[in-house]
Amino acid sequence: MKLLDERIWSLFRRHLQQTLTYWSVFFSFGLCIAFLGPTILDLRCQTQSTLQQITWVFFSQQFFLLVGSSVGGLFKKTLLSFLSALFTSTLIISLIFAIIPLCHHVILLSIAMGVAGKAMGVIDTIGNLQLVKLYQKDSAIFLQALHFFIGLGALVSPLVVDPFLAEDSCVLSANWTANSSSSDLEHLRNTLAGHGSALHNTSQYPLYTEGIVITRVSYAFWIMAIINLPVPVAVLVLMFHERLVSCSNSSPPLLEKEPNISSSPARDDGQGHGGVFDCCRRNNLRGHPATFFIIHALGGAIVFITDGIIGCYAGFVYTYAVSPPLLMGHKTAGCLDSVFWASVTAGRLSFIFFSSRYTAPILLTISLAGVILVQCLLLIFYTSHVFLFIGTSVLGLSVSSVFPSILAFTEDILDYKGCATTVLVTSASTGEMALQLLVGSVINSKGSYSFLLCTTITSFIGFCLFQLLLYTHRVHRNHQTDSSEFMDMKEQQRLEAPDLQTSESHIKAKEEESSQCGSSSSS
Repeated sequence: MKLLDERIWSLFRRHLQQTLTYWSVFFSFGLCIAFLGPTILDLRCQTQSTLQQITWVFFSQQFFLLVGSSVGGLFKKTLLSFLSALFTSTLIISLIFAIIPLCHHVILLSIAMGVAGKAMGVIDTIGNLQLVKLYQKDSAIFLQALHFFIGLGALVSPLVVDPFLAEDSCVLSANWTANSSSSDLEHLRNTLAGHGSALHNTSQYPLYTEGIVITRVSYAFWIMAIINLPVPVAVLVLMFHERLVSCSNSSPPLLEKEPNISSSPARDDGQGHGGVFDCCRRNNLRGHPATFFIIHALGGAIVFITDGIIGCYAGFVYTYAVSPPLLMGHKTAGCLDSVFWASVTAGRLSFIFFSSRYTAPILLTISLAGVILVQCLLLIFYTSHVFLFIGTSVLGLSVSSVFPSILAFTEDILDYKGCATTVLVTSASTGEMALQLLVGSVINSKGSYSFLLCTTITSFIGFCLFQLLLYTHRVHRNHQTDSSEFMDMKEQQRLEAPDLQTSESHIKAKEEESSQCGSSSSS
């Protein structure tokens, strides 16, 4: 049996360069999103700031990623604006990697990460939007591959930075004592990967802000800047291929020629796709049934929950593992985050095949049910170290495909006329930030066991919302069928109207002719 049928392969070969470019852009996204957790202590030393101050860097990145996701769809008028935004964003990420070692104050570092976060948000929205426009009803397969490259970048980033991380205190104070062992710092680094949610447990570590800074993490950022540099080059090559930029005036851009529907992925049909605020304009809201807006809201709520679960689990599983009753060793618990992201990446790779064989509703039902089942089992076997690793792997596999599947499904329901991509990407970014803050506060007040309880409850809510989405889909489809039949009837009446008018005028002319003949005879 072939992995993909010939029609999909033909479609992929036709759009090969565009697709590979968008995939590489998402590798850049993953590279940027995963480096902050492992390097946060070295960046604290570089900026000579406290733990409370350095955690604002996390917030800056997440907040501006949300802003970038919201406005990313505004680059919608032409393919040139799409690719120009992608080129600028990926180039900004390389520049940010290069200048991070020069940021010796936490405010400068927060600004740099805010700029990078906004670039990441623009990439997230445009990459998803372009692939949906390019492949439409076949987009589920290619969206799974697109999000696989996020995981690939997130796996590469920690591997690059790990050799350059400080093993001991990277700020040597005048009254320095060797109280901080390398295992203590590894524990602190893994704890801070949860976006600083457990700062109340870190006061025992002597982290100085004044003294001699000894860190080599700058080399890691410069290496990642070089690794990321081919990505904006690939976008620029695509712009030359599409003749959107040219070295001479002899070859006019394709946009000035007759549009080629089969090869131009970003032709503007004047409908919907834009930023979140652009979607709310009165012209875009007029004429749609209530189910149109309910589908947007339900799709956004589902990815809000599922991406929030991904962020929460990656951020807090280490804290959960080293706390009672598990009390897992620091090094062993530190592997859980890597296991989770590896399973998410593997899941997206495997769902490329499953998306070509099964429909999105089937895959989403299995995935969401799997998320609930594995979290219930984790609650039951909460004292088992082995099952925590097994459950982490299965959870990553289950939740990995939800966002690309729900995006493809929602856009297909709405016939690619709405703002679904922008709404879903923005909702996912919001969920990842908001649920982490919520769950982090619950962990601080109620204990680590509440972490799994919160994610399990939200999983049940997400599954119920998906069932409501399926019901709304049926109602929306019936409404579309009725509207289509009504429009066909109106069109038929409009076409028959001229014939009726012709017949009436013909009869009237006959009557006038008969009356004229009668008057002639009488005279």
